[in-house]
Amino acid sequence: MSTDQDTVDGRKLRGRRRRAQIIEATLEIVRRDGATGVTHRTVAKEAGITTSLTLYYFATMDDLLIAALTSVTEAYTHRIRQLIDTDDDPLGGLSELIAESAGPGRERALAERELSTLAARRPALRPVARRWRDNVAELARTQTDDPDLIEAVVALSDGLCTAILLNDHEADPDHIRAVLSKALLSSR
Repeated sequence: MSTDQDTVDGRKLRGRRRRAQIIEATLEIVRRDGATGVTHRTVAKEAGITTSLTLYYFATMDDLLIAALTSVTEAYTHRIRQLIDTDDDPLGGLSELIAESAGPGRERALAERELSTLAARRPALRPVARRWRDNVAELARTQTDDPDLIEAVVALSDGLCTAILLNDHEADPDHIRAVLSKALLSSR
């Protein structure tokens, strides 16, 4: 026996799935073609749905891009939060996370970098784009309370991620950790 509540929950679940499908299609386009390739029409085609459905879930292009960037930054936020809360070596964990940009995390890191760069031109994306930096700063605060060193770790993390995405070889988490550690030791 089905109730009205079951019907509503089923519709909400289908809506969440459709929204996730649209976001994944958006990220695929960003990975493949860059952020400039994202339109409601290209996302609908990638997702195998009508353009009107993408507009139903994401009325503006900023809404769609914010949702895509949010999905990436939420995953990073979760990982960094785990490192802060449970890891005895958060800097080593951050180094491994950064190194993943050369391997299994490359596609998501590339999409995040592309959308974060777009935030320089699209102010609506900026709060979400800052989350990576804010999370890395929070992790750095587990190592130091010096604001300049925290800023250095954030800048180094950004730069290392960019360098990894530009290279075509594996990244060494031990090397990344050594670079971040030296920055932290620079004022001691």
